[in-house]
Amino acid sequence: MWTHLRSALVLVVIMTALTGLAYPLAVTGLAAMVFPWQAGGSLIEKDGHVVGSALIGQKFDNPAYFHGRPSAAGDGYDAASSGGSNLAPSSRKLVDDVAARVAAARQANPDEKGGVPADLVTTSASGLDPHITPAAAAYQVKRVAAARHVQVEEVRQLLAQHTEGRELGLLGEPRVNVLKLNLVLDARWPLRGQGD
Repeated sequence: MWTHLRSALVLVVIMTALTGLAYPLAVTGLAAMVFPWQAGGSLIEKDGHVVGSALIGQKFDNPAYFHGRPSAAGDGYDAASSGGSNLAPSSRKLVDDVAARVAAARQANPDEKGGVPADLVTTSASGLDPHITPAAAAYQVKRVAAARHVQVEEVRQLLAQHTEGRELGLLGEPRVNVLKLNLVLDARWPLRGQGD
C-alpha cells in the first residue's frame, strides 16, 4: 500500500510541477515574446500614461465623445466584475432598462430620427465590450460634431478611417473601438476645459 501511495504522491508532485508551473510559465513567456502588446494587456498610452486597454470598454458621458455599449459589470465597466445582466428576454427589468436607454439615446442624439442601434441600449455578455457597430457610431456622429464644433462630414470621415474590418477578412463583423476613436478625436480636435 505504501508503495502505491508513494508512487501516487510522486506523480502528483511531478504533474503539478509540469502542468501547474512549467507549462504556464512556458506559454506566458512565449506569448510575451511573440505577442508582447497583447500579452501585456493591450494597453493604450497617451502622453506616457496608460489611459485604458483596447480590450476593455470605458464609460463616456460627455457629448463630445462617442459612447460605448452599456455595462452590467459591477457598477459599470468594472473589469474585476465582468459579466452580463443575466436577465431573460421576458424580464420586465430588462424591458424597462432598454426602454430607458432608448429614451436617453434619443435625447442625447435629437438629430437622429431612425431607430436606435441595439448595441447602444443592450449590454454585452462580458459587460466590458470596447467595440460598437459602425451603425451605432454613425448614430452619434452629429452629436459629436456639434459638441466639437466641426463639420459632420469630417467626423464621418474620421469614423470611416477608424472602423476595423473583419479579422482575416472573414471572421466577425466590422466594429469601432470607442476608446481609440475618442483618443483620435481628442488629438484631432482637442477639447478645452471639459472633462469626459
